[in-house]
Amino acid sequence: MFTLTQLTSFVAVAEELHFTRAAERLNMTQPPLSRQIQLLESELGVQLLDRTNRSVRLTPAGRAFLVEARRILRQSEHAALAVRRVSLGEAGAIAVGFTAASAYSALGGLLETARAALPGVEILLQELVTRDQLKALGEGSLDLGLVRPSAVGADLTARTVVREGLLAALPAQHPSAAEAGPMRMEDFAGEDFLMYSPIEARYFHELLAGIFRAAHVWPVFTQYLAQVHSILALVNGGWGIALVPESAARMRFGGIVFRSVTLADPKPVELNIVWRKGNENPALKALLRHV
Repeated sequence: MFTLTQLTSFVAVAEELHFTRAAERLNMTQPPLSRQIQLLESELGVQLLDRTNRSVRLTPAGRAFLVEARRILRQSEHAALAVRRVSLGEAGAIAVGFTAASAYSALGGLLETARAALPGVEILLQELVTRDQLKALGEGSLDLGLVRPSAVGADLTARTVVREGLLAALPAQHPSAAEAGPMRMEDFAGEDFLMYSPIEARYFHELLAGIFRAAHVWPVFTQYLAQVHSILALVNGGWGIALVPESAARMRFGGIVFRSVTLADPKPVELNIVWRKGNENPALKALLRHV
């Protein structure tokens, strides 16, 4: 099979139609250049150049092969550039996991950063709950996760990227929906309350349970749900009230009134980015420098 060196030599001679000038262009002497052309013609089994003491001309086969030789050289240059871009993190792909709620807070900013800083990198999105993201990160099927704070293994690194407060979500017909000012924790006592699942939404369950316990307030937990949008759908249906992250107000559910809540910690809700320490994806490393 012919080599790129042979193709480069042939293209130079074909364009210069002069061995001496072609050799100077390639920064080599004429004998090895002639040898490269001979090897190429031998490999192809055709004559590419008519040579005399005074001139060099392309044969019909040489003219046809010149088109293909240029194409192959361009493709090889593009391939080398693509490989270099991947090694620098300027190309490739990053598999990113996100929770449904994070789509309304950090995900948009992360994607905007990736598009601006790394336009050649493809972002592959997967919506997964925190537990499933941590598993996928450990297995290597995800590069980066947007997760709620959770116990992570020694092989994972976590960094907090968003802190936000909680809002009370009330059906529009609820007596407290028309009141002004922030709600107090005691306002939740005895209320029908839509709570987060202790398994699928463990972070929010433990966060709210701790807040209620510290305030000595006990709502009536009527349902346990995993996703914020499911909770808001039931609030809209009049099944109870809820506490949701501030970013949930961007879901724009009709029939729901959001009110601020007075809390000891005004921004208790956190969102982390998590990645595996041994991940060698250059594109991930490049993105982390910009996040």
